[in-house]
Amino acid sequence: MTCNAPALDPVFLNIGPLTIYWYGLIIAFGAFLGLYIATKESDKLGLQKDLMVDLVVFAIPVAIIFARIYYVIFEWDRYIGGPWWDVFAIWEGGIAIHGALIGAVLTAVIFARVKHVSFWQLADIAAPSLILGQAIGRWGNFMNQEAHGGPISEETFNSFHTYLPDFIMNQMCIEGVMYHPTFLYESVWNILVLVFLLVLRRKNPLRGEVFLSYLMAYSAGRLVIEGMRTDSLYVPGTEIRMAQLISVLIILGLAALMWYRRRTGKTTKHYDGTKVKKKK
Repeated sequence: MTCNAPALDPVFLNIGPLTIYWYGLIIAFGAFLGLYIATKESDKLGLQKDLMVDLVVFAIPVAIIFARIYYVIFEWDRYIGGPWWDVFAIWEGGIAIHGALIGAVLTAVIFARVKHVSFWQLADIAAPSLILGQAIGRWGNFMNQEAHGGPISEETFNSFHTYLPDFIMNQMCIEGVMYHPTFLYESVWNILVLVFLLVLRRKNPLRGEVFLSYLMAYSAGRLVIEGMRTDSLYVPGTEIRMAQLISVLIILGLAALMWYRRRTGKTTKHYDGTKVKKKK
C-alpha cells in the first residue's frame, strides 16, 4: 500500500548543541513511572523505603549498556564500516529488550545479595513496572519509525483507518509505503500483560511467580509479533530470529523452573507469610 504523509519530528527539543530526542524522553518517562509504581508496592510490603530507588540507580544504566551491547553484537556488520561513535548513538534507536533484561536481572541478583533481601521479592515487585515501561517505550520506536512490520495491503489499510488515529497511520507511512504498526501491537499486548500481573499479584501468588509469569507472558506475545517485523536480529548464519528463539527458550525454561520450584518446595511462602505444603 503506497501512501504520502509527513513523519513526526524525532527531535523533542534543541538547546544549543544539546539535542533531546523523543525516543530517550519516552523511555525515561516509562522508567520513572515504573519506578513510582514499584516504590509504592515496596512501601506496601514494608520494605526499606528507598530500596527500589537504590536498585534502579544501578539497574537502569546497566540495562541500557547490556541492551546496546546485545544489539550491536547482532548488528555488527552495520557498525564495523562506519564511525566508531555510532556504536554509542542509542538516541537513534537500536537497543534490545532481551539485553536490557539480562543486565537488569544480573544487577538485581547482586543487589539482593548485598542488601540481604529476597531477589524473588524484588523481581515480583518490579515485574509490573518493567512491562509498563516496555509498553511505553515502544512509542519511542514509533517516533523513530522503527520496530514496524512489513507493508500492508489496501484492504488492511482501510480497516486500520477505521480504528487507528491519523497520527499513527501517518507515522507508519515510510518512504511512501504503509507498514504494520507492530510497535503498537506489542505495546497493547504489554498493557494486557500488565493487567494480568496486577490481578495475579492480588491473588497472593507464590514468591517469584509474578516475575516468572511476566517473562513468560511477554515472551508469548513477542514470539508472535517478532515474526511480523522487518528489523529483527538473527542468529548468525541462519534465518532464525533471535528474539523468537529467546522467547521459546524463556517460555519452556521458566515453565520448567516454575514446576520445579513448586514440586520441590523451593518457593515456600505466599506474600502473607503462609507456608505452602510440599507436594509428594
